[in-house]
Amino acid sequence: MADIEVDAEQVASVRAFNRFYTRAAGLLGRYLGSPWSLTEARVLYELFARDGLSASQLCEELGLDPGYLSRLLRRFEAAGQIERRPDPDDRRRSLIALTGAGRAGFAPYDAASRQEVGALLARLRPGGRTRLVRAMAEVEDLLSGRTGEVEIRRHRPGDISLIVAAQARIYHQEYGWNHEYEPLAARIAADFIEAHDPLRERAFVAERGGEVVGAVFCVDAGKGVAKLRLLHVEASERGSGLGRRLVRDCIAFAREASYRRMTLWTNDVLSAARAIYQAEGFVMTASQPHHSFGADLVGETWELDLTAR
Repeated sequence: MADIEVDAEQVASVRAFNRFYTRAAGLLGRYLGSPWSLTEARVLYELFARDGLSASQLCEELGLDPGYLSRLLRRFEAAGQIERRPDPDDRRRSLIALTGAGRAGFAPYDAASRQEVGALLARLRPGGRTRLVRAMAEVEDLLSGRTGEVEIRRHRPGDISLIVAAQARIYHQEYGWNHEYEPLAARIAADFIEAHDPLRERAFVAERGGEVVGAVFCVDAGKGVAKLRLLHVEASERGSGLGRRLVRDCIAFAREASYRRMTLWTNDVLSAARAIYQAEGFVMTASQPHHSFGADLVGETWELDLTAR
């Protein structure tokens, strides 16, 4: 396996969180004072919650070594806690289930675990509980690779400020633009909110797992002209085609709203965005050097004929 460079501070932060969570969740030592280790209790819990699992399913879902799991199951079977029965769908395979005694023996510990987690959550205010559960779900999604689909939707209260902040952060981090850009983006966003006509204007917000990962605005520039503004895509979504999806949705809306032309203003350093505009049929109609946001740039005006297909 090739070495992958990872920030040492990030590694230390994850390790520190692991130590903290292990203490906070009471994962040190025996499970809730039972005779079982945490691993043994995890196996019993899976069988308690889902009757009839194969050994291979337990290995896969719990990440256990097959030999180690086999030894655990033999001990549980000798103690009368589990039983095996043929799989009705595959007679070559056995399904494992708790016996009546095994279920009765584990039930008090399952109830105690629920009470312990309930007590942990009770220390938090309702909003804190929601944040904790949401953060845990995000950690699980990230580490399991289940990031969910990107949804493109209309803006909701709170979105606009997030978009302005993302624009300022991205352009500062990636292009070195200074504080001058943020008030410009804020003015554009404020004008959109204050004079928003939902039939003629729209903000397209890309969201994945509750997080805003991109956006673009279609605003009315007057005289049958729509203007594309504030396109951005988070670095985590680059290369996924999200930028093109946002631009295409913006163009489609402008056509449906009977605009004849769409225009936009960008800068020559924004090569990824320029490539999208060009691929979607925009033509650069003007360019002019300028010094803005603490940088020497070349501003460009691009236009698209919406009456042509």
